[in-house]
Amino acid sequence: MPETIEDIILDHDKRGMLALRPHLPADYCRQAAQYVLDHPGHTLIATGFYVLMADKPETDGPPGAIAIGSALQALGRTVTYVTDACTAPVLRPWTNGAEVIEFPVTNIQESKQHATALLERLQPALLISIERCGRNRNDAYLNMRGRDITPKTARVDYLFDGSTPSVGIGDGGNEIGMGNLSAIIPSVDTLPDDPAIAQVDRLIIASVSNWGGYGLVAALSRLTSRSLLPTAANETLMVREMVAAGAVDGTTGDAVPTVDNFSMDENGALLARLHHFCEPGPSGNGQN
Repeated sequence: MPETIEDIILDHDKRGMLALRPHLPADYCRQAAQYVLDHPGHTLIATGFYVLMADKPETDGPPGAIAIGSALQALGRTVTYVTDACTAPVLRPWTNGAEVIEFPVTNIQESKQHATALLERLQPALLISIERCGRNRNDAYLNMRGRDITPKTARVDYLFDGSTPSVGIGDGGNEIGMGNLSAIIPSVDTLPDDPAIAQVDRLIIASVSNWGGYGLVAALSRLTSRSLLPTAANETLMVREMVAAGAVDGTTGDAVPTVDNFSMDENGALLARLHHFCEPGPSGNGQN
């Protein structure tokens, strides 16, 4: 059997995401990409995860968000990024002119009001979240170690509580969108006992959230017959520059150009497999 996008982005699984795969459609990346294409118009992309041990944003999320946003811009979409003051400085230089909105870190009531006002002002056709922490059933935002990061986390997930079409991407069970599998996640020993509750219309899981973003772009490339994936060299440069701007590896807290402790060579090898998948004709892997 030829490998699929899902095989690629779930390779090197360290957290138990493979245990969730049977609970999603086999071609969940293609389905999410088709859903994106079925909802043209202004797209909001949410990202940014606070790393408690370093008091910095992490390198997983923003590169994947930029990959998705750039692909959508190439397809003629207007894109707006939504994050918080922590992540905005590492994201803003790479948005190709798209607006970056800093969602305030505030209480529940004011966060709900801000989310409602933002949706009314921008009238997005689609919401996408990639590696953005979501609240659990106790209204707390927890990292993968179960530590409470609520005081440093903007409640961006309230944007996803309404009827706006949505896609979520995550790699750990505590991100926006993982509410789709909240009944399953606690049964996996390596995943959170109290997962995020925010749900989305289409969910993508991956070993690294950036890889899930690349998987979505690969599926978009197949469906549109366009080459939309970033190059490994571009991603390496971006991660290095994001680290220089303050980002850290989310698993170690170190200010080094790695993502979830994967090197840029490993990241590039995965991107190369996705590029091969997207090649037309017999050299590629065919339809997903």
